[in-house]
Order: sequence, then C-alpha cells, then structure tokens
Amino acid sequence: MERRKTKHKNDNKHEEDFISDLSDCILLHTLSFLNAKEAVQTCILSKRWINLWNTLPTLTLSSSNFRTCTSFDQFLSQIFSLRDHSSAIRALCLHYNHFMGIRLYKKIIEYTFSHNVQRFRINYNSIQHLPPCFFSSHTLTSLHLSSYSLFRSGSTQIFPNSLNFPALTTLSLERLAFRCGTSDDDGCVDPFSTFNMLNTLIIDLCVILDAQNLRISSTKLLNLTICMYDNDPRKNFRSSFGIELYAPTVHTFEYSGGEYIPKLFGSKSVISSIKHVSIHLLSFRRNKTSILFSWLVELANIESLTANSSALTVKLPSLLCNLKSLKLKLFQPWAHAKLVDFLLQNSPSAKVEFSKSLL
Repeated sequence: MERRKTKHKNDNKHEEDFISDLSDCILLHTLSFLNAKEAVQTCILSKRWINLWNTLPTLTLSSSNFRTCTSFDQFLSQIFSLRDHSSAIRALCLHYNHFMGIRLYKKIIEYTFSHNVQRFRINYNSIQHLPPCFFSSHTLTSLHLSSYSLFRSGSTQIFPNSLNFPALTTLSLERLAFRCGTSDDDGCVDPFSTFNMLNTLIIDLCVILDAQNLRISSTKLLNLTICMYDNDPRKNFRSSFGIELYAPTVHTFEYSGGEYIPKLFGSKSVISSIKHVSIHLLSFRRNKTSILFSWLVELANIESLTANSSALTVKLPSLLCNLKSLKLKLFQPWAHAKLVDFLLQNSPSAKVEFSKSLL
C-alpha cells in the first residue's frame, strides 16, 4: 500500500496542466462566461494566465460584484487603462446601481465603440452625456439601452432619432421615451425605420411624447415584444398609445401589460405574417375586451397562442383555424375545460399545455 501511495504522489508531481496548454482562443472563450472581476483574478493562476485577461473580447461588468461604488468605479477605470488596446471588444455588458461619473461614463463608451463592439448593453445617465461616437457604428449588431428612470433631474430620457447602426439586428429598449423627429410625422413616432437589418425588437415600459401612435417600420423584423405601462406617469407622457405595424415579416408577437391594451393597426398582409402570439396581462378592465377581441380576430391565422388567466377573461373568438399549439397559464387549469374546447373548435388537433399561474 505504501509503495502504491508513493507512486501516486510521484505521478501527481509530473502531471501536466492540460488547461493552460489550450490555445488562447479556447481560454478566452472560457473566460467570457465569467464576469470581468473573476476573469482578472485568473492572472494569479500561473505565468500563462497573467496577461490573458487583458485581451478578453467579452466584458461583463457589474457593481454587484463589488463592496462599494468607489471600488467598482476604480476597477472600471483600471480595466480599460490596462487592457491590450489592440484587441477588439465584441461584447460589453455594464450593470451598475449608482450614478456613474460623467467622465468615466464617456470613457467607457468611447473606448468600446472605438474597438468595434458588436453587442452593447448599458444604462445611460442622460442623453446629453452620450459621446458623439455612440450615435454611429458599422459593427454594432445588438443594443440594449435603458435608463434608471424616465425622469432624471426634471428631464426625460429620450431615445435618439439620429442613430446610424446599419448592421443592427437586435434592439432592446427599457424605460425610455420616443419623440417625433419632424413636424410631418402624422401624429406617429417612427424611431426604427433606419435599422434596415433589425429582426428582434423589445420595447419595455417605454412611453411617447407629442404623438398618439408608435409606428414600427421594419422590412426584416421577425420578433416583436412589447411591455407597457398601466397609466401615464406624467401628464406630458402618453403611455396609452396605439401600435402601427409596418413590418411584413413579423413572425412572433409578445405583449404584456396591466390594465391598458393598445389598439393594433396594420394591413392584412402584415397581420397575417404573425404566427406565434403571447399575451400576459397583470389585470384587465372589462371595457377593454373589444380591443383584445379585435386583436384575435385579426390574428386568426396564428399557429400558437400563449395566454394567462387575465387575458382569458375576455370571450376569445373561436376563429383560430390554424392553431397547432395552445399554452395556458392558469391558476385553476381544470376550471377552463369549456374555454379550451371553444378555442379549439376549428383546430381540434392542436397541442394543449397548461402551467400554473397566480394571474
């Protein structure tokens, strides 16, 4: 036994570090799954890892990984100063829960956009503080832009109308306001028409100024997700706006909200392109049943429908003739057997799934 143990110990001494022998490309891909703080900490593993982090193409930076705001700001300043400046940044994700200094804020954006960023996610302090380089990028394919709040220091956080992102395919906007670019907008805000490659659009808790409808113009849009406010947070905002669809390729439409249901405008060819619909309502007003009913009449050709209990309080139409999948999120699934039979009158072979919901 002692001889075997001795032999085993000697074998361990000569074991090779197979992980460190991997190529830089594989190691950097592995590090991209860590947040930036953890990635930097790998420099203590061995000489092989000392400078590996400073060419990391994906940076995930979160204030939750630091004890104080000051230590987080110091880390941000150092990581962009010490990084290998010849290496591109493919993705930057910045989460912070405090007001960042304007100088550091601009430094991060300027550095990232000058290094051919492709995926960019950030909260911005104020539109006035975005540097000029932010408004144009030929490499950016995904953008998630959100504000702390619609209101900061008495001003509104307005989505810029002058963005030039020809390669953008995914756009996610949270807690922002849209405003007409010109006086000839027909009472509609149309902020997405210049994004010719856009295929996924997420609008989360946004409002509009000086208009009645939000126009969504996009020739290649496939996936549309909208989450709306219940009520106007301020008198000069319109959260109860209509949605005009000028997107002939939309395939998936997801909507969630409170008491308000927007009117949906679009040609028959546009509406008929939608095949998958999800409706999640936190609450429901009886006087809005006609709007939701008209939605589903227009969307009669959909192939799948996902809805929760609040959405099912309206008498849904039995016109769903192409339905292949029906997913219901219900508090008491067994209490809706008649409703399911009603919905499947014209699609008896559709697959039905239930999941429990408090709403």
